[in-house]
Amino acid sequence: MNKDIKAYNAYLTKEEQNITNSLAEFIDSHLPEAESKIWHAHPVWFLEGNPVVGYSKQKPGIRLMFWSGLSFEEDKLNVSGGKFKDASIFYTSAEDINTKDLKRWLKKSKTIQWDYKNIVKRKGLLERLK
Repeated sequence: MNKDIKAYNAYLTKEEQNITNSLAEFIDSHLPEAESKIWHAHPVWFLEGNPVVGYSKQKPGIRLMFWSGLSFEEDKLNVSGGKFKDASIFYTSAEDINTKDLKRWLKKSKTIQWDYKNIVKRKGLLERLK
């Protein structure tokens, strides 16, 4: 696990650490080619410079967000960010994590991507990569 992500997780409550450590280890094992780092104060994984998945602590729990998740057409990824193509799920316990779903979503994150890497250059316009 990335040392900065490990440090981020260490500042959370014990239950939140159980969730985030489980997520980080699972993401690392299923996206080994991804670069992980703290980006905009939260753990994020990138494929070829494009953000694909990350998590953050929010009032309802740990929010796992897929940048292109709206295009995954997954009912459980039901928290939409609004103007972008992201979709999320909240976890309040590590037992809530369905690894079968998570594995499928991570696979989709490789094959379904919107170009967030160049969103500033395109003045907010998103283009589909894959």
